[in-house]
Amino acid sequence: MARLPRRAPGELDGEALALHEKITSGPRGASMTDERGALVGPFTAMLLSPPVGDALQELGAAIRYRSTLPPRARELAILTVADHWDSAFERRAHESAGRAAGLTEEELATLHSADPFEAAVLTTTRRLLESGDLTDDEYAALDERTLFELTTLVGYYATLAMQLRVYRVT
Repeated sequence: MARLPRRAPGELDGEALALHEKITSGPRGASMTDERGALVGPFTAMLLSPPVGDALQELGAAIRYRSTLPPRARELAILTVADHWDSAFERRAHESAGRAAGLTEEELATLHSADPFEAAVLTTTRRLLESGDLTDDEYAALDERTLFELTTLVGYYATLAMQLRVYRVT
């Protein structure tokens, strides 16, 4: 059972309401709200500390909408993090995003790709999740900007997975 109740916009005030409006008016839109307009998933907890929550959701928006990672590779990496952390919410949310990015049902089920770049992203993501580090050869598999964006993605989605687990969001 969820430990944190969802709060509809009418139940919010000040900074929490401003953050709610910022999230729902951005690229995620109303897809992250329930039938009452309350935020769902990791966004519910972000309202607990609007200054930190805003910074965190801005990081997520940068990863999803402003990084150079191609959508298919990005969604494969996010789904790999969700799978590693057994995050049902992120898995559901990003399977849909993965389909929209062109991932097949087989790629979604296996989290594998025949594309060399996507395979390198997956290998790097798994290595980061397993050890938090890369060998020199693994480091050299991706350019430095891609590697920076990917390590940031892995850390961000690991943070969300932990918060979703702690607050029992499914």
